Amino acid sequence: MTKKKVELLAPAGNLQKLKTAFAFGADAVYFGLPDFSLRVRINNFSLKDMKAGIDYAHSINRKAYVTLNIFAHNTHLSKVKKHIEKLKSLGPDALFVSDPGMIYLIKEIWPEAKISLSTQANCTNWMSAQMYKDMGVKRVILGRELALKEIKEVIEKVPKLEIETFVHGALCMAYSGRCFLSKQLIDRDANLGDCAQPCRWQYEVKPKGHDAKFILGEDKNGSYLFNSLDLCLIKRIPEMVKAKIKAFKIEGRAKSVYYLANVVGAYRRAIDISSNKNISAKEREKELKYLYKELESKLYHRGFTEGFMFKAGKEAQNTNNENNIPNWEFCGQVEGFNKDNSIKAKDKYITEIKVHNTIKKGDTIELVMPGYEVIKFKLKKMIDVKSEEEIIEAHGGGGGQTVYMYFDRQVPKLSVLRRKIN
Repeated sequence: MTKKKVELLAPAGNLQKLKTAFAFGADAVYFGLPDFSLRVRINNFSLKDMKAGIDYAHSINRKAYVTLNIFAHNTHLSKVKKHIEKLKSLGPDALFVSDPGMIYLIKEIWPEAKISLSTQANCTNWMSAQMYKDMGVKRVILGRELALKEIKEVIEKVPKLEIETFVHGALCMAYSGRCFLSKQLIDRDANLGDCAQPCRWQYEVKPKGHDAKFILGEDKNGSYLFNSLDLCLIKRIPEMVKAKIKAFKIEGRAKSVYYLANVVGAYRRAIDISSNKNISAKEREKELKYLYKELESKLYHRGFTEGFMFKAGKEAQNTNNENNIPNWEFCGQVEGFNKDNSIKAKDKYITEIKVHNTIKKGDTIELVMPGYEVIKFKLKKMIDVKSEEEIIEAHGGGGGQTVYMYFDRQVPKLSVLRRKIN
């Protein structure tokens, strides 16, 4: 694989998501076991899966990073030591850590390990970055509260330290995600990976000592006083590439393969065109606007913001609704081909699709392929794989139906399909 100047780093909630992220252009993925990675309830990885993921990444010359970013209490230390020993045998390319004590444990048990400082550690200045470098940290994922000007200064002051920043995904209303509401309210510690997301609960606020009360606006899903917009910096990628940031990170281990395919594919394309000197500024701007519109109109999200990097956090709060609902729905993913990759039927490639949501004959479908290449078509024919009979409707329930569709070209595995729903 050709070495890229900027690393695109994607989340992986399970092995299928990991493979999808790589198929759509991720240079690296990050994942971790539930007990150690700030994702207790939405994390499907086991040690066996982690080994498979690391081995798969290395087999295609990509990287796999493991999250170890809880804020450990004394009771966690013995378990963490054993876990680090197991990770050493698996050989991930780096460990993401928040707790300084974890850094010392890793250096003691696995001195050769590459350590990346998690954004949860709140590193927001170059002196702190230098301190972590002196402790043995090779990369710092800076706090999301920094402006690009401040990031550039960190890079200038600590030039031998790799700098990583988030470019897309959910933003926490708390400072660098260090929220204590969940622990305080129902004893589920967000800093140990068990956040109950109280920022999206229904609240009633009554000032102390007053009869008057202010009731927050709400809909059937809750109120949004603490609800942040989602980060989207795709139109700013050229400026960030120029700033010599080492890695761009996408948030979303709980998201679907459809989300990953679209977001990773769009940012891969954005990075590549931003790094290509043969593309004019006008063409680049047009492409980035197109990619932004695709993400904005065809994915579920809570509205987009540029966070603190360019506007100092202005307009980053979404008090109006929980999310924006697109008129496109994820409906399938390419699993493979009939018998082999060259089988055709009347000059059409027979392609096997795992159905995720209802697909009907006559639907308007978009096929999204690596490179963020999109093909739009009306579905004229599909065959049920089990019965080998033509059908007019397929469903994703009960593990998902598998169907054959016909394309004019060979479609890459793990490509995703979406259908227009209104």
